[in-house]
Amino acid sequence: MPLFKTVSCLIAAITFMNFSSAIQAQQLDIPIHYVLVDSVSGDLDKDSKRELAVIYNMDDSDSAESEGVSRVLIVYQNNNNTWQPWQKSFQAILGSRDGGMMGDPYEEMMIEKGILMISQGGGSSWKWNYTDKYRYQNGAFYLIGYSSNAGKPCEYWLNVDFNVVTGLMIVTKEYEECDANNEDKAPEIYKKEHETLYRKGFKITLQARNKNDIVVKTPVYKHEIYLARKRE
Repeated sequence: MPLFKTVSCLIAAITFMNFSSAIQAQQLDIPIHYVLVDSVSGDLDKDSKRELAVIYNMDDSDSAESEGVSRVLIVYQNNNNTWQPWQKSFQAILGSRDGGMMGDPYEEMMIEKGILMISQGGGSSWKWNYTDKYRYQNGAFYLIGYSSNAGKPCEYWLNVDFNVVTGLMIVTKEYEECDANNEDKAPEIYKKEHETLYRKGFKITLQARNKNDIVVKTPVYKHEIYLARKRE
């Protein structure tokens, strides 16, 4: 039986549009050696009750921060004023040092209109970031949207916007150059590539977000778009 340390967490209800926010004190059992990174609450299964999505570091040792640590996402449902684990993913959240030279890749987690959105990014001079959108349906959280941006200032930026449900993918690439004699001048875009394509049939869940490599090669400019990269 796993050990737990019980803490009282103040869970702040998110303010949507003009709705007022409220503070709810509810019991959350955090597994021993786990460290809370971020949390967000909102209705994810259309039952008019809030769920709680929490990202944890899976190691609280002194070396974890410097060496990097794996992360887990746990979605809780409330039962008798106690948060009970409901859904879990070891693949949706990158490790604490997986952002490369930029360090921690985690950026933001939100819930809007029943959609769970997670943004992560990293890099060095070459940078990347992406946002996943998940919707709960048929007993699991499925990826319904994916957007990404990658490139290097004064070189190019590749942008992807993919509606997984409809299959519509829009890919744009902008080449830019900078004025070496005027660092304050905005980069000049000298070339643009744009293509629209359809790719349907992907069934990617929160739990198996990066179970296998999933690559889409665009027909016109031959860009390789990685929707998933295999992780153990």
